[in-house]
Amino acid sequence: MRLLLILVGTGWLAAQESPPEKDLPPLPAMAKPVMFNTPEADAILSALRVLPKNNPWNEDISGRPVHPDSDRIVASVGAKRRIGYNLDMGFILVPPDQKPVDVPFKSYGDESDKGPFPLPDEAPVEGWPLDKSDLETLQREGKGDRHVLVVDPHHGMLYEFYQGYRKAGGWQAACEATFDLKSNALRPRGWTSSDAAGLPIFPSLPRYDECERGEVTHALRFTVRRSRKEFLYPATHQAGHTRASEAPAMGQRFRLKASVDVSSFAKHPKAIALALKKYGMFVADNGMDWLISIPPDSRLQGLDDLRTLHGGDFEVVETTGEKDLGR
Repeated sequence: MRLLLILVGTGWLAAQESPPEKDLPPLPAMAKPVMFNTPEADAILSALRVLPKNNPWNEDISGRPVHPDSDRIVASVGAKRRIGYNLDMGFILVPPDQKPVDVPFKSYGDESDKGPFPLPDEAPVEGWPLDKSDLETLQREGKGDRHVLVVDPHHGMLYEFYQGYRKAGGWQAACEATFDLKSNALRPRGWTSSDAAGLPIFPSLPRYDECERGEVTHALRFTVRRSRKEFLYPATHQAGHTRASEAPAMGQRFRLKASVDVSSFAKHPKAIALALKKYGMFVADNGMDWLISIPPDSRLQGLDDLRTLHGGDFEVVETTGEKDLGR
């Protein structure tokens, strides 16, 4: 057992012991970019450690106390509303020698990391391939958030772009956030990412390789229409329009109640529901209420079981570090 002291904001979290981490198989060799929805990606991802075991995304919060305002916060999002999901966030895995390219930023350059970036020509834009469009056409045209997620497994790095386009002259984006998947480092305080909360997206995704094993071992992300002007650890940014205490903050962590019966769920949604009980989900952006992000991988089956859940099946938890950041 290792003794850990974690610094958050200006205060120390309580010391805690961390269990030894499981050994992972060696990463397979990569000669070219690999799309997220392939057996080749499954093999790579099964060997990839996504953030340290003691990272907030990997924290078991099943025993954390319920937030004193939990009922009011859940009601503000909609206790009777059904849980939904977006098949939106695809990604691409790149080899260690992927050629870096410059990407000009159109909106948040002062809160973006410096390039160049290992962004390949074939990187998927948010929603592909389930929107049935040609990838090259989608890269050039369209609206929306247009997230582009790039994972470098061999260097343990993540590059996430907001409003990514690949025009005749190359890639461009509104902003970019680089995350070291080997580190617990946060974005600078007050900085956005490709998400309004300043959080990474890739670590939140319940991938096919995980769901097929029946074990998703991290928190998920979801959106709400109305958030308050505040962010909580591990978020670093907010995009709210109200100070109302019942509105959830960016980084607010929700947990599926232990009493909710998911035993009849199909294999893949059951793995996701069990993760929601053990690791919960973070408010990560503004959008439709209770929408959980899931990769647009057609191999994921039975996900409509998640729609049988309602907001009232969740509770807000007092998360580690919650009182140290975001005021």
